[in-house]
Amino acid sequence: MGIRVAVAGATGYAGGELLRLLAGHPHVEVVAATGHSTVGGSVAAVHPHLRSWAHLPISATEPDVLATADLVFLALPHGESAAVAAALPDSVKVVDLAADHRAQWTYGVPELPGRRAVIRAADRVAAAGCYATAVILGLAPLIAAGLVSAEDAVVVAASGTSGAGRSPQAHLLATEVMGSLSVYKVGAHQHVPEIKRATGATSLSMTPMLAPMPRGILATITAVPGAVPGDLRACLSSAYADEPFVHVLPAGSWPTTGATFGTNACLLQVTVDADSGRVIVISALDNLGKGAAGQAIQCANLMLGLPETAGLTADGVAP
Repeated sequence: MGIRVAVAGATGYAGGELLRLLAGHPHVEVVAATGHSTVGGSVAAVHPHLRSWAHLPISATEPDVLATADLVFLALPHGESAAVAAALPDSVKVVDLAADHRAQWTYGVPELPGRRAVIRAADRVAAAGCYATAVILGLAPLIAAGLVSAEDAVVVAASGTSGAGRSPQAHLLATEVMGSLSVYKVGAHQHVPEIKRATGATSLSMTPMLAPMPRGILATITAVPGAVPGDLRACLSSAYADEPFVHVLPAGSWPTTGATFGTNACLLQVTVDADSGRVIVISALDNLGKGAAGQAIQCANLMLGLPETAGLTADGVAP
């Protein structure tokens, strides 16, 4: 018998990715998968690719069901996690993938300085958002070192459609998305406050885009050079030298979303714009992996005293 875990919101894309990764986790046992409209059906009926969980039923998202676990993953829509978490006993550890607790609970980006010890000691962790993770990992070390200014950071980032969730929406139909790149939440994205808190940025403009692909994030981050001169790439390489999931690519190589498909990896590259002199960081990750389920499991491993990499991989799937 492994450590008992439950997934609330198991019928969504992030919940399904949690179940996929947990199927290969050597130290845990999934004791409950909960949903809403498909209660009473099986996981296989919702996620036919998850043969390991074909026998597992979808239960109602009730506190008494989730409380049978040692740790609960909340993969619920934004705004729905708080009530569920409040009803769980203190003895149950919780990792929330939604935005409900990011300003109150321990923030879940293990690669930030000093963060692992805090996560290990926590019973409640709020995993960072997908866009936020891509930007934080690329920007935080450079601001901390004084190599870029904390003012006037600009982010343009494209995400796959799975980032919008599984609920049917007309603008996410294949007919609408195929062959089209569109923007949304321009100038008012919900990840901006958490990015600023985690990186030390004082002003940040973000333009998110919806890309015609199911998963992945590619972020272009530009910033003004800071007061401290130094080697930008060496700074990032030093910050992540011992990290299993964050990789600075060789000079001349650029991150792609395809290289992160199905992984918990984040790929980074940095350069200086020849005309403006602005620093440019390119960051790529799987929005369902390092941007959601993978990062949540990475945090849970720390909270449970398990190897941080258990059940996770930096190796992707191609083609």
